[in-house]
Amino acid sequence: QVQLVESGGGLVQAGASLRLSCAGSGRSFSTLPMGWFRQAPGKEREFVAGINYSGASTSYADSVKGRFTMTRDNPQKMVYLQMNSLKPEDTAVYYCAASKTRWGTWSNVPDDFGSWGQGTQVTVSS
Repeated sequence: QVQLVESGGGLVQAGASLRLSCAGSGRSFSTLPMGWFRQAPGKEREFVAGINYSGASTSYADSVKGRFTMTRDNPQKMVYLQMNSLKPEDTAVYYCAASKTRWGTWSNVPDDFGSWGQGTQVTVSS
């Protein structure tokens, strides 16, 4: 199991950009698909972006497609979420997650992920 720590959240105005980082640990990090999820107050946790173990394949929720980009740096055991053109509806706690299954492709199902970070708050004001 890997340990994950997110950073980079904050309070920004609509239209601004933020880059979230997720630092991982453990030997298996580079073999695990990763995901970003978010949860707004009173709402269920939702998929934002996913990436396969190598970084060659990504997927995005329709609500963020074209604005967010997920990347990974396996030697550094880091995952990133570049968020551009932020909107108030992007306000949420953002979580980084590592898949339970090695060498797989991305997933948008929370139950497929076995390790979660503590979350980082993103607040977008109008």
